[in-house]
Amino acid sequence: MNISDLLKSNFLENVTSVSVIDMIIAMVLAFGIGVFIYLVYKKTYKGVMYSSGFGITLIALTMIATFVILAVTSNVVLSLGMVGALSIVRFRTAIKEPLDIAFLFWSIASGIVIAAGMIPLAVFGSVMIGLILLIFVNKKPTDMPYIIVVNCNNREAEAKVKSFIDANVTKSIIKNKTVSKEGIELNIEVRLKDDNTDFINNVVDLEDVNHAVLVSYNGEFMN
Repeated sequence: MNISDLLKSNFLENVTSVSVIDMIIAMVLAFGIGVFIYLVYKKTYKGVMYSSGFGITLIALTMIATFVILAVTSNVVLSLGMVGALSIVRFRTAIKEPLDIAFLFWSIASGIVIAAGMIPLAVFGSVMIGLILLIFVNKKPTDMPYIIVVNCNNREAEAKVKSFIDANVTKSIIKNKTVSKEGIELNIEVRLKDDNTDFINNVVDLEDVNHAVLVSYNGEFMN
């Protein structure tokens, strides 16, 4: 094997399969859209603990998807090998927030679209998705649910508590009832009138009521 044989190698021919200009444009755009996705994620995050590492991962995923698809589109044989290699990859990290899945797919899809040369689609689609998420995720609910936890001694006290709460809220539903020798505990989901919580102060003044707790509830966790 001489130098001429090395220069004729298929491996060296792949060096020029993607131009330098295409690589720079694609990676810069991928970084820009990845940063945009990261900022939208940071602005719309509603979970318990914000993870800056996940936000940076969104930028990295966009860029990784871009250069992988650039390689795949430049070589048919490589694309088949890439599919086989990626099929054995398994991820064990749990996704804590359902909305995080949308951001992951958004990052990967943006990288793929950019590498395919559909730059207007990547920009327009990302802007539309970002605006929709900013509008709907940050929209404050007009009817915030609350949970009232009441401990009372007997059935008569239970009936008084239920009647008093019904008179001071727009809607109430008993979600859980625990009965023991120490008394009765009620978990009641309610909708407040004009966000007025003053009535809960008077619940404990009812006869045979030991304590009452009011907490906000969004269906997933309590505050």
